[in-house]
Amino acid sequence: MEQRIGSSSQPLEGAGFDPAFIPGLTSPASGRTEGDGPEKEPEAADAEEAEEAAAESEEKAEASSSEPEVAPSEPEASSSEPEEDTEADADGPVFEASDRRARMVADHRGVRMFLDDQECEFRWDEIGAVETETARFGKRYTVTVHTPDRRWYPIEIEAPARSHFKEWDAQLDAVLDAYFEEEEEEEEEQTAAAG
Repeated sequence: MEQRIGSSSQPLEGAGFDPAFIPGLTSPASGRTEGDGPEKEPEAADAEEAEEAAAESEEKAEASSSEPEVAPSEPEASSSEPEEDTEADADGPVFEASDRRARMVADHRGVRMFLDDQECEFRWDEIGAVETETARFGKRYTVTVHTPDRRWYPIEIEAPARSHFKEWDAQLDAVLDAYFEEEEEEEEEQTAAAG
C-alpha cells in the first residue's frame, strides 16, 4: 500500500497567495497551457530583456541630449542670498546639545531640533518663548519651544553629567539674548510704527 506524505490538494493561485498575480493582466507561471506557445529558455529570455533595457536606455540618453539646457530658475538664485546672511551672522553665539537620539541647535537662523530621523526648524520670528527644565533626578535636559499659536514642541536631551545643565543654560541664554530679544524689539518697533 502506497502512502503520500503531504497534501493531495493543488496549490491555490491568486492575489492572496501570490502578490504578483493580477487577474486579467497576467497569468501565473504555473498556469501555462500548451496553447500559449513554446516557452522561452531562461537564458534566451534574459538576453532579450537585457537587449530591450539597453535599447531603452539609449533612447533616453538621446532624448535627454537633444533637450536644450534650462537656465537656473530664480528660486535657486535667491537661495544664494540666505547663504550670504548665514556667513555674516555666523560669528554670534551658538548653542548645541545632543545625545545618542536627540540633538538641538540654536543659532542665528533659529532653533532646530532632531529626534532620530525627525527634524523641525523654527525661525526666531516663529517662536513665542523657549523654556528649559531639568529633571530632579537623572540627567534629562528638556527644552520646549512655544509658538505664538499656543503650540509647544519639547525635546529631551540626556546630558553626560548633571554639571552640564548650568553650562547649557548659560549657552542657551546667550543665544536667546543675542537673537530672540532682537526679534522682539523689531516686532515692537513695527507695531509702534503701524499704530
